[in-house]
Amino acid sequence: MTAAGLIIGAPRSGSGKTTITLGLQRALARRGLTVRGLKCGPDYIDPAFHAAATGAPSANLDSYAMPPGLLARIAGEAAAQADLVIAEGSMGLFDAVPGPAGRTGAGADIAAMTGWPVILVIDVSGAAQSAAAVALGCQAYDPRIRIAGVILNKVASARHERLVRQGMERIGLPVLGALPREASLILPERHLGLVQAGETADLHARLDGLADAVAAAIDLDAVLAAAATSQPTAAEGGDATPALPAPGRRVAIARDAAFSFIYPHVEAGWRAAGAELISFSPLADEAPPDTCDACWLPGGYPELHAGRIAGAGRFLDGLRRFAEARPVHGECGGYMVLGASLIDADGATHAMAGLLSVETSFAKRKMNLGYRRAVLEAGGPLGPAGATLTGHEFHYASIVTQGEDPPFATVTDPHGSAPAPAGSRRGLVTGSFFHAIATAEPV
Repeated sequence: MTAAGLIIGAPRSGSGKTTITLGLQRALARRGLTVRGLKCGPDYIDPAFHAAATGAPSANLDSYAMPPGLLARIAGEAAAQADLVIAEGSMGLFDAVPGPAGRTGAGADIAAMTGWPVILVIDVSGAAQSAAAVALGCQAYDPRIRIAGVILNKVASARHERLVRQGMERIGLPVLGALPREASLILPERHLGLVQAGETADLHARLDGLADAVAAAIDLDAVLAAAATSQPTAAEGGDATPALPAPGRRVAIARDAAFSFIYPHVEAGWRAAGAELISFSPLADEAPPDTCDACWLPGGYPELHAGRIAGAGRFLDGLRRFAEARPVHGECGGYMVLGASLIDADGATHAMAGLLSVETSFAKRKMNLGYRRAVLEAGGPLGPAGATLTGHEFHYASIVTQGEDPPFATVTDPHGSAPAPAGSRRGLVTGSFFHAIATAEPV
């Protein structure tokens, strides 16, 4: 099958894209369609919700961090395995970083690449006909894309809805549905976004509630009619090279409530390259399996489980033994656990693995957010010295003491920042707050 696709976008963050995307995915899957979700931009959490809503895998599409061949492969694979692809945008539809045309990280780039129409979600609270001016601006801003219709969110009353619809009629943009302001449509959040799908209580009941609300308020047949098949360049071919080199043939991956941030396309690429991925749980005091030849500690929420990790003797001792002869890499939260200590939100200090000298704190919070290009300072599981990776940072933890270890990489951002050392390395152990998305193309 070759799916038609849609992108759910918005003029700004906080408009309701995620809840409406999930409601549409679930409602249409309940009709018997094979629905696949995708997420524009760097986001670990939303794809897991898409997978729960549809019963099928989800992945990311990132026009800044991913080379075109990887983007084509991910979009094409999703379209080939579904009746409908519903992709969720990131932030505002045109929000981007400096970069070549089509390579800026904007959701509009993905719409242009795939040819999938955009359904615009507009939070109309505090506006009536003026919402149409916003929609008209989105229509005119980027000639590469097509906006197929709008969904009105947070409608206050029937009168309010009539006034907003009058404005949309004036500009000729179809209104596909209107949802009232309803607190039950809100999913629980924490400091890095939504509480993870696996930790959300009554997740499937919540998703069914979203689907019921969407089915009652949105014309699902009109949504299906708005979808379009992918452009051939996005649905065919694509680069078969893994996004990142596999760190080993058998890779131990920490996976539980404290360690969960690993991109689906990265794992899929490793498997396609012949690697076997073996999960273990530090929170269950499990050590990395001795049968593996590399260990990967993803990001996640170790700061919420610092005491439990500090008391997981089998995990910490096993990790130290593993690192004596085999590579270990930690991203973000994994980096914090590889360090000497972690200070939690209450100011309590917890001893970590001590494989790197960095000391981190969640008590001293500062948001670090944005794309990065990282040039590796030494060879390791992610490539040889001098290899360049694209990725991002998103964390609130801060470094209290960097320690004496040399840096893992030198990083820059898309806004012209000066190259800066990042992360740590010692022996076969490496780590940083940088989340790798793909190997960068030669400049």
